[in-house]
Amino acid sequence: MEGKGILAFLFILLAVGLLSFYWFFPLGSRQFEVNYGTTNFSVDSASNQMQFYPNMRYATDLISYKINSECSPQKNSDMVWAFEILSEETILNFYPVTQGEQISIDCQDKNIVEGGLFIAGEGGPTNISKVGEFNLINSGKILLIRSADCPKPNVAIHELLHTLGFEHSPNPENIMYNFTSCSQEIGTDIINLINNLYLIPPYPDLALESISAKFEGRTLMLNVSVRNNGLASSQDSVLSIYTDTKKIGSVDLTAIESGYGIQLSWEKVLFDTSFNTITLSIMYGGSELDKDNNDVVLEIKK
Repeated sequence: MEGKGILAFLFILLAVGLLSFYWFFPLGSRQFEVNYGTTNFSVDSASNQMQFYPNMRYATDLISYKINSECSPQKNSDMVWAFEILSEETILNFYPVTQGEQISIDCQDKNIVEGGLFIAGEGGPTNISKVGEFNLINSGKILLIRSADCPKPNVAIHELLHTLGFEHSPNPENIMYNFTSCSQEIGTDIINLINNLYLIPPYPDLALESISAKFEGRTLMLNVSVRNNGLASSQDSVLSIYTDTKKIGSVDLTAIESGYGIQLSWEKVLFDTSFNTITLSIMYGGSELDKDNNDVVLEIKK
């Protein structure tokens, strides 16, 4: 009887050892390569020649501003008129606020001379975020030094366009030429580019990045980044994981601000390791700039 007990104990010990080997030691190395697929989303490349950086825009076509109370009535009037003209010529709209403005306007009465020339004003973005295909303007500033003695507030319009990302034009008849004259006009190329950029809706754009997968024994280990490359914060979403067509898990994702991302590590012990692909899929109920980048397939290297 004692011998049978020893044999039974040895059998159990062997079974546990084989099971441990089965679960925790690799059954051969498996490498994965990522197939990101293609995207249908693109932005007009005309901004490469006209703006400081490609595809510069504010998050929405409704942009707030604040004019410093120390600005003279003339400069205040010029600036308000410039906002009105650009609202009429494009799809943009501007509105005044008392704080938290996106465009801040200050004035200066003392003339500034540079290279023997009077500087009429200065303007441009003061905070920019690289978000996907966009350079997102978070804030801009204008310093009005001189008023334009013209039928229209050309100096104010010039500086306002700087805060929208536009640089100087080589065309003397364009209002973005670096020397001001009353005959200059807002170029149709500027108007068209503004309208094309802001026709793109301010949606989020969740994308899968920096993906890696490996086995340790029978444990599948995934590392992935989820980034919001869109123009607005996302809402809650779910990342689902599949082997071939079988769903093996999911991860709840909280809201992600525009330009930000989260790093995830996920692992699961698998009974069946005969699959050929791993698919990661972001399930998002709202609108996005591009949903094609919500799915990524990892294929086993042959």
